[in-house]
Amino acid sequence: MTRRRGIMSDRLKYELADELGFSHKVKDGDWGNITTREAGSLVRAAIERAEKLMSQREAGPG
Repeated sequence: MTRRRGIMSDRLKYELADELGFSHKVKDGDWGNITTREAGSLVRAAIERAEKLMSQREAGPG
């Protein structure tokens, strides 16, 4: 069985972690150091960003 690629890029995850203030916990690539609350905040921020991007695409240029 092949390993599935993640939905979120690592770049986006690190960017969101930085915005949310816990990038110091994941700078070595170990996402096991974050709390459940931080993980939830990361997912929530990713969803908000995706929804914003989708609404901008629907509105179109102009």
